[in-house]
Amino acid sequence: MGIIIFIAVAILSFIVQARFKSKFTKYSETPLSTGMTGRDIAEKMLHDNGIYDVRILSAEGSLSDHYNPADRTVNLSPEVYSGRSIAAAAVAAHECGHAVQHAKAYSWLQFRSAMVPIVNISSNLLQYVFMLGLIMYYASSFGYTLLLIAFGAMVVVTLFSVITLPVEFDASRRALVWLQSNKGVMQTSVEHSQAKDALWWAAMTYVVAALGSLAQLLYLAMMLFGGRRD
Repeated sequence: MGIIIFIAVAILSFIVQARFKSKFTKYSETPLSTGMTGRDIAEKMLHDNGIYDVRILSAEGSLSDHYNPADRTVNLSPEVYSGRSIAAAAVAAHECGHAVQHAKAYSWLQFRSAMVPIVNISSNLLQYVFMLGLIMYYASSFGYTLLLIAFGAMVVVTLFSVITLPVEFDASRRALVWLQSNKGVMQTSVEHSQAKDALWWAAMTYVVAALGSLAQLLYLAMMLFGGRRD
């Protein structure tokens, strides 16, 4: 049963990732009619929301866009920072959506940020304890103990993945509402629909990530509490 769930989630993840990359490529090649760059859009959205203490930086790497609440920076990948496309506009606005969440003390973002230190520890534990526990599981009781530790760490990681969902969906909602109300940024309903489509598929990558974590947690639970060790 566990293997079937893993395979199903892996296939779903592959489909969603492929679809997302296809959409991002398509909309990265679709010019924004106003010609604004991602940086321009980020700056305007922040200022429209009364936010002047957040820096907008260019981050290395593709799809490396993120908001860092620790140092209050919106970090945009080069293709978004300097891009003048639908994708650049959508991603820049989305990341600024997180900055708006932070400024307005959005509870799910606060909860997620508070979890980051323990999630980092749990993720590091999983890398080593899970594999070692599997190797030793049938050989000694210590393997069972290691898997119990891995299970606890997996609970934390899974909870983090689930909490991430409302944070990401809300940031996209804020971005799309702002884009729709700013004709000087995005002028047509077609452009807005394209931005919505791009952000929808980006959000789906977080959904399948959460499903993947849940599948791993279920597999561990079945192994540890299913009453079978043979």
